[in-house]
Amino acid sequence: MPRLFVALEIPRDAALSLSLLRGGLHGARWIDVENYHITLRFIGDVDAPTADELVHALDRVHRPEFSLSLIGMGSFGSRKPHSLWAGVSASPDLIALQAEIERICQRLRLKADPRKFTPHVTLARLRGARVDDVVEYLSARSNFRTDPFTVSRFVVLSSRESVGGGPYVTEEAYPLIAAQPQQAPIHATSNSSGGML
Repeated sequence: MPRLFVALEIPRDAALSLSLLRGGLHGARWIDVENYHITLRFIGDVDAPTADELVHALDRVHRPEFSLSLIGMGSFGSRKPHSLWAGVSASPDLIALQAEIERICQRLRLKADPRKFTPHVTLARLRGARVDDVVEYLSARSNFRTDPFTVSRFVVLSSRESVGGGPYVTEEAYPLIAAQPQQAPIHATSNSSGGML
């Protein structure tokens, strides 16, 4: 059975900016550009009925589109770094979306993710990278930032790779509610006879 997770996709322009960060660090296995994403909830290996139940339950999420930027960089594993990531700008809408997805997963009695939600885009897996090299790599790119982009949907992705890092397949997509354009107020005008038009 595929390994499932709920995620946000990274648009092309932001992915291109991320791809320019590749290279320059010994021991890094870089994630393919088409596999960049922000994980909202890791689900793991589930049976087909549970996967179907999840797909239908997520259809009840009705939240508005919102804007995000990718900002800053860091690593997981302070003494023995195991991955590099790009950070995500603070967003109450992102936190609210993730919390609703988490509540749905809990109602379905899916195994809890023990890690605190820390929005990020994984850029590379590290094996044998020296701490000093990682620190130097990150400090040289500390001012990384993308232009804001609109998050218009979230997706359920699957991976059949045991190691992780892709290739990912989009199993289902859920649109967010588009912002309604502001309409100009209608002003009443008077005609020559003094009546209102």
